[in-house]
Amino acid sequence: MQNVTAAGLGIGDDYPPRLMGVLNVSEESPYDPSVFDDSGEAAAYVDDELIGEGADIVDVGLESANKRFDVLSADQELARLDTAVETLHSTSGDAVWSIETRYAEVAEAALDRGFDMVNDIAGFADPEMPEVCRDYDVAVAKMASPPDLTKPGAVRATPWAERHSEEWAERADYVDQVYEALKQNGLTDKTIVDPAFGGWAEDQTLEDDRETFRRLREFRGLDRPMLVSINRKNFLRSIADRATEEALPVSLAATSMAVERGAHVIRTHDVAETRDAALVGDAFARERKRSGPGFRGGSGRGADGGLTVEELDVTTPAEAARHFERAGVADADPTAAVSRVYAVGGLDESTRERLRSVASAAECRFLTADGGDEGFLCGTTAALAAMADRTDVPRPLAGTLPGGGGEKR
Repeated sequence: MQNVTAAGLGIGDDYPPRLMGVLNVSEESPYDPSVFDDSGEAAAYVDDELIGEGADIVDVGLESANKRFDVLSADQELARLDTAVETLHSTSGDAVWSIETRYAEVAEAALDRGFDMVNDIAGFADPEMPEVCRDYDVAVAKMASPPDLTKPGAVRATPWAERHSEEWAERADYVDQVYEALKQNGLTDKTIVDPAFGGWAEDQTLEDDRETFRRLREFRGLDRPMLVSINRKNFLRSIADRATEEALPVSLAATSMAVERGAHVIRTHDVAETRDAALVGDAFARERKRSGPGFRGGSGRGADGGLTVEELDVTTPAEAARHFERAGVADADPTAAVSRVYAVGGLDESTRERLRSVASAAECRFLTADGGDEGFLCGTTAALAAMADRTDVPRPLAGTLPGGGGEKR
């Protein structure tokens, strides 16, 4: 995983989770506590309730991204930039300042006037945006979007058959589309990827967001830090049947899970509470060991030259496939890269011996004590799938194995 720096702030696996607090200078934005049109009031809010409560980054929105409103032009966004800049210069706290926009010219104007990074909600639909961010050497959050400035986050609106292939478009699911949308128009060395949670389009369903969240580790295959914006989002609220005002607990639960699954930046309106949830997720996240030049604490160039080693957090074949794809490895079977362990109970002597024999033939292992009524079947998903196809495997076991109806992607 490639680390990113934003105005000196380290973001990535080598650093703690970062909190991005939200400030809106758009009167149409739906979350009133974060909306200001007076720079003095906005600055007090930033100092007290964002930076004061632990925000590492302040993200300033110039317009609401709510699909019910008309898209502002670049000139209209620029007209609101004065309030944002005045707020930045009126605060006393120390944070990285991010400008949320879809326009390269707005990003450039903000960077010229003191902003530190960019949050592009249109995923480089403005072809000049990557170049502006490279020229200014700044971090940029890139949200999954079609190559259309007027449709931020509306991933399904991408003409996938044209931009990829008809065959791919037919077989791709929503998460595949989000992943490809993040790849469109490339990534800078300081890109932070955002899978675009929330109701960005009429055809984006709650299940779309939930499946994206379930498969969050796949986005680590892009080799860039990940930002998630899930605070009080409907795909979480609806699970517990909560209104926006009552949705903080579900947001905090999801925040811990997101960080444990590899998210690095959490965008939130509830900074203090979200900070605690993120720290819990980080404390219990799987250790991802890394070594070599370029890694924090890694060894420098020595007898092994520029060799780097990183333990990947891979739990499914789909996650492995994303990493293989990034490296151009086309002939690998990702099901051979992930192992599973199944507990099998109710054994008698005949079944124990049969499973030992079948597992060995399928290049799996079946472990059990002599005379025990419980055993453990271990193997890669590929080998276990081969077992599921055999007629001499007990049907209750075969039905739970990969390919036997029990394996989720």
